[in-house]
Amino acid sequence: MTALPPWRLLLRGAREREGRSPNARWLQLASVAGDGSPRVRTLVFRGWAGGAVLDLLTDGRSAKPAELRQQPAVELCWLLPKARCQFRLRGELLTLPKDDEWGARQRHWQGLSPKGRALWGWPEPGAPFDAAASFPAEIADDRPMPDHFQLLRIALEQVELLELGDHPHQRRRWRRDGGWSEERLNP
Repeated sequence: MTALPPWRLLLRGAREREGRSPNARWLQLASVAGDGSPRVRTLVFRGWAGGAVLDLLTDGRSAKPAELRQQPAVELCWLLPKARCQFRLRGELLTLPKDDEWGARQRHWQGLSPKGRALWGWPEPGAPFDAAASFPAEIADDRPMPDHFQLLRIALEQVELLELGDHPHQRRRWRRDGGWSEERLNP
């Protein structure tokens, strides 16, 4: 078994300090839109698919998946206020073989609660609001996974940790191409 990158243990500890706060799972995804403009969105961390590969979920009807196919490089910012730190995760969207992607999506779909699935039963994100549209509060376990339930699997290439508790702040960086060895930086 391959050892985890050293920053994973630090991230786990910081997330644990958040307790049951949603902050432990929320991170911001920075990407580039088709017109070259920057985009930032908050997503929910859904788990690790490898030592430096993480999973996020999105609605395939939104602009995000098409934008990421066009420009797969991303940066994630994970601010953990109770731990007084920020992780900056830089990487790229992976394209999985169809069977592997479907299986991973299916596992995530089945792992969601009925309330967690509800978002994928709502109308198309960003479309004009229709007061007559249905916004279900739950989607039952027996409902099939919709095609627009999409997986974003991100392979990380670089991780920075900014620790905000000390004076001066402490900043470190790890790079995949450097074997995940730690490098100290000025904050």
